[in-house]
Amino acid sequence: MGNLFATKPIDKLMEESRDVGEHSLKRSLGPVNLIALGIGAIIGAGLFVRTAAAIADRAGPSVVLAFMVAGLGCAFAGLCYAEFASMIPLAGSAYTYSYATMGEFVAWIIGWDLILEYAVAAATVAIAWSEYANRVLEWFGMRIPYQWSHSPFQKAAETGAHGIMNVPAVLILLLLTLLLIRGTKESALVNGLIVVLKTCIVLLVITIGWGFINPANHTPFIPAATIYTTPQGVRRFDCRSRGEKSKARHADWNSWVARYLHGSLCLVCLRPQRPGYGRGF
Repeated sequence: MGNLFATKPIDKLMEESRDVGEHSLKRSLGPVNLIALGIGAIIGAGLFVRTAAAIADRAGPSVVLAFMVAGLGCAFAGLCYAEFASMIPLAGSAYTYSYATMGEFVAWIIGWDLILEYAVAAATVAIAWSEYANRVLEWFGMRIPYQWSHSPFQKAAETGAHGIMNVPAVLILLLLTLLLIRGTKESALVNGLIVVLKTCIVLLVITIGWGFINPANHTPFIPAATIYTTPQGVRRFDCRSRGEKSKARHADWNSWVARYLHGSLCLVCLRPQRPGYGRGF
C-alpha cells in the first residue's frame, strides 16, 4: 500500500524529460502554437453556443457579470499553474504535479479525472458543431433527421420523436481524432487556422454589433444564471508545454475573457430577449 502514495522526485522527472528517442515526445511546438492552443480552448462553445441560450432563456444581460467572475477565477487558476510550472517545469499538468507531491495513487485519480473532463468537453463541443452543421444544411434545403442528430435522452417537443444517435457529432469527433493521430504539428496548424477564424468572428461581432446596442434590452438585468466557463486554456497550454521547441515558459494570458465580455454584451443588446426568460430551469 505504501507504493500507492510513493512520490516521484523532481530530479527523476527532469531526467526523464531530457530523454530523446522513440519513446520520448518530439519538440515541435513554438510559443505561438502554445498560445494558439490556449486561445482555442478559451474561445469555444461557451461563447458561440451557450452564450446565446443563456441570454435568451436564463441569465439575460447579467451573463456579462458571469463572465467577469469566471475571468477572475481563470486568472487565479493561471497564477496557480504558473506557480506549479515554475517549481516543476515539466509537461503533464495536474497529473505531474500530483505525482511529485502527493503520490502515484492521487496522480492516477487526477489523470483519469482529466481524461473524463476532456471527454465531456469534447462531446459538448461536438454537439455544438453538429447543431451548426444542421443550420448550414438548412441553407441548401436539407436537414439531418432529428433521430440522427440527437442523443437517445432527447425528445422533440413538437413531434415527440426520440433521438437515436448524434451522427454529425460522432463524425466530427472521428475526424478530430484522426487529425490528432496524424501528429502534433498538423493538429497545431489546424488549430491555428481555426483560432484565426474564431478571433475574426468575435471581433467582427463586436465591431459591427456595437453600433446596434439598445440600452432598453438591459432590463431586467439579473433574472437568473446557468452558464459557466473553465480555465481550460491554462490547463491545455500547460499540458502541451513539453512539446515546445524552446525550454522557456510562456504565459497564457486569460485576458481573452474580455472577448467573451464584449461579445456577450453585443449579443445582449442587439435584440430583445424571449418573453418569460429567466423563469426557472
